[in-house]
Amino acid sequence: MSIPAASTIVMAICTAKLAVAQQTPGESLGNSAALEDRAKQQEAMPYTLKSGDFKLLVTPSLGFEWNDNINLSHDQAISDYIISPMLRLDGSYLFTSRNLVQFNIGVGYDKYIQHDEYSGIRLMSGSGISFDLYIKDFWINLHQNFQYTLDTAGQPDVANTGFYGGWNNTAGLSGTWDLEDVLLTLGYDHLNFVSSSSLFDYTDSATELLSARAGFRFGQRLTAGVEGSVGFTSYNQPVLNNNTAYNAGLYADWRDSYLEVKARAGYSFYDFKQTSVVIPAMNEDTWYADLELSHALTDALSYSLGAGHELRLGVQADVVEAWYLRPRVNWAFLKNWSLGASFSYENGKLGNSDLLGVTAEHYEWSGLTFGLARSVTSKLSLEVHYRLTVRSSDFAAREYTQNAVGLGVSYQFR
Repeated sequence: MSIPAASTIVMAICTAKLAVAQQTPGESLGNSAALEDRAKQQEAMPYTLKSGDFKLLVTPSLGFEWNDNINLSHDQAISDYIISPMLRLDGSYLFTSRNLVQFNIGVGYDKYIQHDEYSGIRLMSGSGISFDLYIKDFWINLHQNFQYTLDTAGQPDVANTGFYGGWNNTAGLSGTWDLEDVLLTLGYDHLNFVSSSSLFDYTDSATELLSARAGFRFGQRLTAGVEGSVGFTSYNQPVLNNNTAYNAGLYADWRDSYLEVKARAGYSFYDFKQTSVVIPAMNEDTWYADLELSHALTDALSYSLGAGHELRLGVQADVVEAWYLRPRVNWAFLKNWSLGASFSYENGKLGNSDLLGVTAEHYEWSGLTFGLARSVTSKLSLEVHYRLTVRSSDFAAREYTQNAVGLGVSYQFR
């Protein structure tokens, strides 16, 4: 989990990830065939409870994990066993053929057996509520996304602690005007981050984000155009510097029935105000680029790839500049069996001024995950996973290795 950064979330805001309204290439938002297909998808969704066009799927799960370095320490690693019960609710209500409400919420608890101070609630990544409204050629999406986790190993620029995490909440709306060959999108979001630990309460912040896109359809598969955003971030404490982030660039989306490619490139500029009593304010700027590719090779085998360069707000420094690579593959190699593997790599540099007493730390962070899942019945599923996280740095005390292995079981009431 990271503090919200305009350069990394503008894409998510503009495309309204929680919205279920998915277009096939070349179709307008109000196309009757697309609307009919969306209604069929909603009708095919599994459910525990159904009342008219309202559906609710209830999925409880229980996870067990062993972690050999919960505090991400270089030479004083602490291991522990973690039990994680969770309840997931997936609901939707198609109240007209054009308008849909959807929510996905997972609430759980991570219980550390030997070190209870690390225990805490957990919200499934991607939890949220989304509402799609169609008025002629306008698509309006209202959404609220929220997440509460304590997974410090997932924050590449943090080390020597297991307490970084907290509450991320995003609420906003976006509007898209479909002019057949032209798509115009405007978005507004309010983001709040509240740390789970007093050690990091200086990162508590609020961000106002405005974003815009103007795209042109080139044939049936390609949409490309310009994008921009501006974000205003303020902190509750005078430790990190308040700032305004500006981003502007180009984007292109290409897709067919099996392959989807999204590309973005542009420039980011952060204007920092001297609100910190610790860190001297220094403006930062650099280029950004992002490539996302997803490909279904067969019904059983698919893969995705993400790669790019970004400038984002930091945790122990005002900013982090980083390169990243994120490939993933999923393979349903036998009936009721599937194998997933993912790799994440980041090569980053903290800002010139930070809270660590070091200057411009360079680091490399890698995460490798394997997961094997088995559908025992149409309702009951089992999975085992292994995760390896390695961080290297030009400051040896901020290096660590973490291994985690776990088992999970879930059951869909339907």
